[in-house]
Amino acid sequence: MPATPSLVREFTVDTLTVQCFDTRENLGIEAARQAAEAIRGLLQKQQTVNIIFAAAPSQNEFLAALAEQPGIIWERINAFHMDEYVNLAEEAPQRFGTFLSDRLFSKVPLKAVYYLNGNNDPDAECKRYAELLQEYPTDIVCMGIGENCHIAFNDPHVAHFDDPVLVKKVGLDLTSRWQQVHDGCFASLSEVPEYALTLTIPALVKAPIIFCMVPAAHKAEAVQHTVTDDISEQYPSTILRKHGNATLFIDKESGARLES
Repeated sequence: MPATPSLVREFTVDTLTVQCFDTRENLGIEAARQAAEAIRGLLQKQQTVNIIFAAAPSQNEFLAALAEQPGIIWERINAFHMDEYVNLAEEAPQRFGTFLSDRLFSKVPLKAVYYLNGNNDPDAECKRYAELLQEYPTDIVCMGIGENCHIAFNDPHVAHFDDPVLVKKVGLDLTSRWQQVHDGCFASLSEVPEYALTLTIPALVKAPIIFCMVPAAHKAEAVQHTVTDDISEQYPSTILRKHGNATLFIDKESGARLES
């Protein structure tokens, strides 16, 4: 029997648990329920919990549902985000810090929010944020997958499973930049920044728990690569299949290319 009425299918690939839901709304609700359960469990064992969040329309339903989950002592949670554009105007609504502030950080009484600032000197900002990640070791990562299988902004051409740093400046490939247009974040490709600061793959996968929310038809190819291709930097999200406690949440549309 399914764990919930909206769970269509559940299976494991290597060590990655994959759960497919009937709609993206139910995907977000159930992912938030499971994340809240993990957060409450950690809060019973430790004083604070450190969580990294992704900023993308694919996370909308999850973030909305997470803000409504009962029993989370937000005052004991530190929040981080995993990437930010370089040299995007402070007031730009597309800034990832602004996105997360609007959808979660301003809605719950967090202990602290640590913003990645793409308008600071890139080298200094990467060093500053890496030091914060070391000071506050990550407990949970809540993430998505890009159309080119990037996690954070680790596009295939800059993705390194053994990256020696925790945060770096990267050039965005065309697929990543077009995704921002497809998602409705920018009106045209020329408006999308060419560079960003990103947490690296080791910075993300060192977290003991990962929740990865990937709804919608335009992510079907990325989900297929993530689940079925060899684990390699060509498809960075395949690294999730080596993590000890990662769950990939998909809906029927993003899972459409998978064999039933």
